[in-house]
Amino acid sequence: MTTKDAAAGVHGETIPDPTAAGATTDHAFFGHPRGLGYLAGTELWERFSFYSMQSLLMLYMTKYLLLPQNSGKVAGLGIYRRVLESIFGPMTDLALAAQTFGLYSGFILVTPLIGAWLGDRVLGRTKTVTLGALLMSAGHLTMAVEQAFLLALLLLIIGGGLFISNLAAQIGGLYSPDDTRRTRAFGIYLMAVNAGALVAPLISGTLGERVGWHWGFGAAGIGMLIGLGTYLLGRRHLPPDVIAQGGKAEPLTRRQWQSVGGLILLYLPKLFFFAAVQQAYGIMVIWADKAVDRRVGGFEIPVTWALTADGILTIVGVFIANRTWTKMATKGREPHDIRKIGIANVIAAASFLLIAGFSLMPQVPVYGWLLFYLVLDLSYGWNDPPARALIARYAPRSVNGMMFALYSLSGALGFFLLGWLGRYYEPLGPTKYFLLTATLPIAGALMLIAFAHPLERLLARGDADREDLKPG
Repeated sequence: MTTKDAAAGVHGETIPDPTAAGATTDHAFFGHPRGLGYLAGTELWERFSFYSMQSLLMLYMTKYLLLPQNSGKVAGLGIYRRVLESIFGPMTDLALAAQTFGLYSGFILVTPLIGAWLGDRVLGRTKTVTLGALLMSAGHLTMAVEQAFLLALLLLIIGGGLFISNLAAQIGGLYSPDDTRRTRAFGIYLMAVNAGALVAPLISGTLGERVGWHWGFGAAGIGMLIGLGTYLLGRRHLPPDVIAQGGKAEPLTRRQWQSVGGLILLYLPKLFFFAAVQQAYGIMVIWADKAVDRRVGGFEIPVTWALTADGILTIVGVFIANRTWTKMATKGREPHDIRKIGIANVIAAASFLLIAGFSLMPQVPVYGWLLFYLVLDLSYGWNDPPARALIARYAPRSVNGMMFALYSLSGALGFFLLGWLGRYYEPLGPTKYFLLTATLPIAGALMLIAFAHPLERLLARGDADREDLKPG
């Protein structure tokens, strides 16, 4: 992609012109701007880092760290547990692990609020992404020292916050406002995410389960450094950093605030969707470790390898979604992005109803478990790319990064809900717990069905005040 020219904004703010020629003429990366390839490659390794933790963290805590002979070695663990129990009540070791999994995964999506502010107003996105990658690498490597477990999680949370929203926000700057490739670009981006999710269990998961937990976490740290190198290598193909002088930006108009409000309302169904689907990488892994017959011939498949299948199936799901939308668009029948998100919620609910049925069997066949991931992963293609495209399309430019951070915050709240729900797994049992989980995306789907038309109108109102959409 050709770096965009800059136009002077109010208060001395420098704003990249999204209607510049490069935004529409660069098709070097599979019909998309070259910069998308570098951003997708960087995100691949960040997701390798994240899904390494997703695949190992619950197993590491329940099968090693929280065992009586090991838990006393962890600095601050006793205080940490007492604080959580003072808030949430007494917890078993499994409940503590689920709560920790939810808090870690959630806070890594809360801190992007700080990261977006630093990227938009203070450091610029390049420095913020670089610092975040370094902190995340340090966090993974610190996981090799079990005494520093809580410190390692803190480093990962802070680093992820600096990294996540600033990387995704740069995708929108690659396209002009009316470029219809944007939604498909986030689909490609999601494919890169799931390429990272695919290889993480094979490398980090296998090292952690079969060689040593610390080897798996160390591999994630090395992957994060590779991601940083990819980002810096492609920096010249990305939009220029935008920093408002004095930390000030142009005030939003009333109609722009309405668009912002519409986006925030869309984040509520995201919360329920996220709290459900992320169970597949927390409680589900613990359940499958004992409930699923993973023997193929004389070999027992490591439980983390299912997450590799999950990565493959998500890529397939995104591909199917993109092809479906393309065919529907040629007939003028492609649904609005809001309706796509509603369909995603229905698909996610179906996946948990399916696994609830399989959980009634004495020993769940491996194909039943994989079928659950197939249905679940179809939902991702209908949820994440449309949601990100809506933000890139309707969020005012001066708060674009912040709106991506708020999108991450809705996911964080979903993780917090996930962690809290974990306490009910043992008393309810798998079948009832999975049925309970299915109610969450059903609630999200009902919200979107009821309010689709008002939300579409609310989002569109801000376009009247966007300078980049007015004829010049």
